Amino acid sequence: MSRKYKKSFVSSQKQHTINVKKAITYQELAIQVRRQLATRYPENEARWMTRIVFEEIKGYDPVGMALHADSPVSDFIAGKISAVVSRLLKDEPIQYIFGNTTFHGMKFRVTPDTLIPRQETDELVDMIIDENRNRTDLDVIDLGTGSGCIAISLARNLPFSRVTAIDISTTALNVAKDNAKTLHVSNVTFSQADIFRLPSDDRDRYDIIVSNPPYVLDGERCKLEKNVLAYEPSLALFVPDTDPLKFYHAIADYASHALKAGGRLYFEINPLTADPLADDMRAQQWHDVTVSLDISRRKRFLSASKL
Repeated sequence: MSRKYKKSFVSSQKQHTINVKKAITYQELAIQVRRQLATRYPENEARWMTRIVFEEIKGYDPVGMALHADSPVSDFIAGKISAVVSRLLKDEPIQYIFGNTTFHGMKFRVTPDTLIPRQETDELVDMIIDENRNRTDLDVIDLGTGSGCIAISLARNLPFSRVTAIDISTTALNVAKDNAKTLHVSNVTFSQADIFRLPSDDRDRYDIIVSNPPYVLDGERCKLEKNVLAYEPSLALFVPDTDPLKFYHAIADYASHALKAGGRLYFEINPLTADPLADDMRAQQWHDVTVSLDISRRKRFLSASKL
């Protein structure tokens, strides 16, 4: 090879090297994603979302991300992640984007037909399990089951229990049934029913009645996040300001004859209406009416016993 040709070849190689675009690494992409999401969400939420995005799309938990930090990201994966980030920046809940959420240590399918389970509801399940863990052969009903998260979690954790789960929405019930099947929980029966038209002949049938009914006041809409208002089912969220306790009154009326003697009723509640509901329950001769606080020290749960 002549010197002139060799020089030209080397120069060509250098030029080629300069023009090649370096692929972004997983660590670099994760930083970009977190920064983008932090323009719309609080920093801690942006970090959590970033972790979920990489777990769902690539299967990398934090350890996996550390192991692959310097690995290049393919255009295909980068495109999928970019599409998810775009949806998140438009306020679409990450749980609906990926179609699942974690509740009580299990992965539940969720859709826009079901509410996304909150930490407070997980606390309610913990309370029921803690208070009944030494009892067996319990008959339980979950009124307004949605994704089935309460019913399935109780069925799995209360020994030899029989759980009935009802909802007015057939699409929500289909999601709940799918969750029970996927999680291999067979001791739950699902049924369509209206909380305001529950059977009057269910006498002394249940040991536990639980419900997380709609309780957000219409007047509180302005305080909710955009992703809740735009995507979660209003039917499962809101009650009129003029009759905020209508679901609780209907359920308590049903529970007054459907619970066995000594049976217990559990509610998730709105802190704004906790005291009026407790007063109503005591006036209706419920025993041991107890309002409990959630982890944020807000009045979030009410329980009562039937004599």
